[in-house]
Amino acid sequence: MISNSPPAPPAPDEASIPLSALQHWCYCQRQCALIHVEQAFAENVFTLRGQAVHKRVDEPGVELRAGLRIERALPVWSERLGLIGKADVVEFEPDGTPYPVEYKHGTRRKAGFIAGCDELQLAAQALCLEEMTGRAVAEGALFYASSKRRRIVAVTPALRAQVEQAATGVRALLAVGKLPPPVNDERCRACSLVDLCQPRAIAARDAQAAARRHLFDPED
Repeated sequence: MISNSPPAPPAPDEASIPLSALQHWCYCQRQCALIHVEQAFAENVFTLRGQAVHKRVDEPGVELRAGLRIERALPVWSERLGLIGKADVVEFEPDGTPYPVEYKHGTRRKAGFIAGCDELQLAAQALCLEEMTGRAVAEGALFYASSKRRRIVAVTPALRAQVEQAATGVRALLAVGKLPPPVNDERCRACSLVDLCQPRAIAARDAQAAARRHLFDPED
């Protein structure tokens, strides 16, 4: 028999970190600060594709299918880590064990920074579900909308440690309340905040300042 849904989420807490902040921090700490400190955001083709993929799963709903209870847009949280957010889809097995499924646009596994950040986001959902249900979550899946295929992600001890490190990192970033310097690397090409961040302009400015210091250094 299918178990009942998890309990209702706790009242909003200003100290809680949204799960999305972990992924932003993993991808780029400056991006995380722009969104969660400066409250800045902008769209590009990648964010719009992501919104299109999430259109259906962002609407809360419950269905029974092949012995599973499937919940969409399920609120999740962890009081231990101070996290709160929403899981795209959670499949509950007959014994109540949750299985998170995170939806992504595209056809296959992404490479580099994005791949690791997607896995971290899924693992964070798993840790929340473990705390909420008291059931171990050994794995979840990333679902790629274009190919309609899943990639299984094991929630390993190393991935769990990364979630805790990211939560600590985001909390420290929010406490400082300042923008870290831009990375100015391949991540910037896909970032919707590149025009607000101005990584190239800042890098050029810093390079010019360093050149002036070197030129007028009396000890040189």
